[in-house]
Amino acid sequence: MKLCVLFPGIGYHCDKPLLYYSSRLAKSKGYDVVALKFSDFPEGAKGNKEKMHQAAVHALSQAEKQLSDIDFSIYDDVLFIGKSIGTKAALAFRENHALNVKAVLLTPLEMTFEHGTSNCIAFHGTSDQWASTAEIERLCRDNGVPLHEYENANHSIETDDAFRNIEYLFDVLQKTDMFIG
Repeated sequence: MKLCVLFPGIGYHCDKPLLYYSSRLAKSKGYDVVALKFSDFPEGAKGNKEKMHQAAVHALSQAEKQLSDIDFSIYDDVLFIGKSIGTKAALAFRENHALNVKAVLLTPLEMTFEHGTSNCIAFHGTSDQWASTAEIERLCRDNGVPLHEYENANHSIETDDAFRNIEYLFDVLQKTDMFIG
């Protein structure tokens, strides 16, 4: 049995492209998919270190509640896919429960790397307004996390060009597919 858990971001729900199509990919590979729902984040978190920390704690708390009935030991393969603050929650949850699972980090935040990053892959837009490209590059390099970057793409790995966005999404999914195996 295989399980994929989607950890959304602040305002980036599981029905938005990166998570929606990642979910479809996981289902096509035989994973049962659990899509977490996060809500009630503190306002004004962007650029505010204290509120970002509160948001991360809040996301982890909601993940703990929503996943409390899942026995991860019955699964042969578990995959976490996180977006933004969800990358932090996914790795914190994985660490807190000593789970040896793969993790896809869609637009990780710098605070994501406060947790173990083995068995991870990361995707980042070079115009991400929530994370410094230079810092994400450094953190991925220092932690041995393969990083895939998308030129002029924002925190949703999108640009003003719809066709480029589809190309970027296709590339993210191809690389995720290869990572999943």
